[in-house]
Amino acid sequence: MHKVGFFRSIQLKFIIIFILLLLITIQVISTYFVRGLETELRENFEESVEASVGILEVNLEQAFSTERSEDDDEPTLETEVQDIVRVNDTADINTIQVVDMQSRIIASSDTSSSSNIGKKTTGNFINNVLRFGDENTGNIYREGDRIYRRVVPIYDDEDTQVGALYIEASLEGVYNQLNDINRVFLQGSILAITVSAFLGILVARTITKPIQEMRRQAQTMAREDFSQKVNVYGKDEIGQLAESFNDLNAKLKHSRALTEEERRKLSSVLSNMSDGVIATDRNGFITLLNDAAGILIGYEPEEAQGEFLLDALQLDENSVDISDLPESGSMIIDFSSDDEIYLIRAKFSTISDEDNDITGFITVLSDVTEQEKIERDRREFVSNVSHELRTPLTTMRSYIEALTEGAWEDKEIAPKFLDVTQKETDRMIRMVNDLLQLSRMDNKSESLQSEQTDFISFLHQVIDRFEMNASEKIELKRDLPNGKYEVWIDKDKMIQVLDNIISNAIKYSPEGGTIHFKASKQRNQLLVTVSDQGTGIPYDKVDKIFERFYRADKARSRKIGGTGLGLAITREFIEAHHGNIWAKSKEGKGTTILFTLPLVNKKRRGK
Repeated sequence: MHKVGFFRSIQLKFIIIFILLLLITIQVISTYFVRGLETELRENFEESVEASVGILEVNLEQAFSTERSEDDDEPTLETEVQDIVRVNDTADINTIQVVDMQSRIIASSDTSSSSNIGKKTTGNFINNVLRFGDENTGNIYREGDRIYRRVVPIYDDEDTQVGALYIEASLEGVYNQLNDINRVFLQGSILAITVSAFLGILVARTITKPIQEMRRQAQTMAREDFSQKVNVYGKDEIGQLAESFNDLNAKLKHSRALTEEERRKLSSVLSNMSDGVIATDRNGFITLLNDAAGILIGYEPEEAQGEFLLDALQLDENSVDISDLPESGSMIIDFSSDDEIYLIRAKFSTISDEDNDITGFITVLSDVTEQEKIERDRREFVSNVSHELRTPLTTMRSYIEALTEGAWEDKEIAPKFLDVTQKETDRMIRMVNDLLQLSRMDNKSESLQSEQTDFISFLHQVIDRFEMNASEKIELKRDLPNGKYEVWIDKDKMIQVLDNIISNAIKYSPEGGTIHFKASKQRNQLLVTVSDQGTGIPYDKVDKIFERFYRADKARSRKIGGTGLGLAITREFIEAHHGNIWAKSKEGKGTTILFTLPLVNKKRRGK
């Protein structure tokens, strides 16, 4: 286990939190203080300017109200006003201008050669006061300086407006004071941060030291060493955590002892089992394989660790999805060589956690070579063929003998005898054709001509054909989805599959019965069901209907011309398409045939 660096430690986080809290506090205080101070300084500045403006207003009112004679020695209005402006020029005020009602500047604090005295002002800021008689105040920026300006109307002693007073004052002094104060705050903040960082280190160490000890203890426990304990430094939350950590250590030590005991028991059971057991993770990679399984599939238990289950069982990953194996229940895996038959039955199940999420798979293997040999011998259908052919041949012989003995002359009986003979001949021909087809499939000489097909559209076409020919007393009801479900199928073989299933459903459905067709997607497979309302099949005989020559109702099957091979051929075709087929039935409530087909572009799990 690597050490946690200082820049990733909880100690640094505590220090940063201390500093951030202090910064936020200082920022809030300084913000409110500076704003209040700025307001106060602005108000003092404006009061100072307003006092100067008041004095100017009084002096200017007297100057404008004074009556002047034509004596040359008496000063003119412009001269007197200019003297007033010059006398009242203060440090706070940069510019003073007096404007008459014609917007002409008659006096200015600027007496340089570039002065605007005698010129008209065009600024709306002053002209609005001359026009409406209201005071006007505002701020402007000029060459980077903040300027406070104010215009007030000037009245004579008869309250008649005779002009306007315009002043400009620099605000830079106010803001320079604010900058000095902010500089002091910044220096104080740096000092406070330094102190808080030092204090944060001291406080953080009192918290992080027991946590570091618990981390080291956790690393020790990860190495399955439960002999040590964590020191408890107090009764606070961290001390209680340390006590809980020690309790956890004791319980883990006890649980590990119990787990080890159970592991030894399980190991003993697995070692002495005659059946092979393989455990895998959720992705299908082997985590456990007992000796019996190693013998069955030819793997050393140690070498099998990490192998992919499908590879170990020699299953084609392109045709088998490991996530679908538990649904199949079991399968026969052929390990046969050219010289010897060797078959293994694999039963699959899943391992789930408390949330029912799949965490792995269990495969139980057993050698079924002998059982399969017996099953294959049973499939030697010579006896079945002889039995199935005996009945129609006997019937045909009886009718032909009757015809030979003179029944052919009877115009009523002879056609009936010939009709029965022809039907029995056709049934034997169908039986022989079915047997030949099964034989080709058993010998792997029957190849599929597969093509990508929208199965729902394909199924509609097959049902439409049966609807045209079916009795009006049988209803074909469809419950099929609207989307496309693409599969790889041999259309001719699949038509034969559907014909066998639907024909059986129609044959065994009562008058007025309904046949239901359904299809749905289950993971990466298409599930198709065909249900009828016939007499049904006993529970213990449902699985046998796919065996060759098996008939649930032998008398009725022969009466309607069944050979007992249709569903056997159907199963062979479905399995050739990498699907499964099975049946569900209840006596008196009908039978449902279900089969699955893999959908196109099915996702596979690889190593």
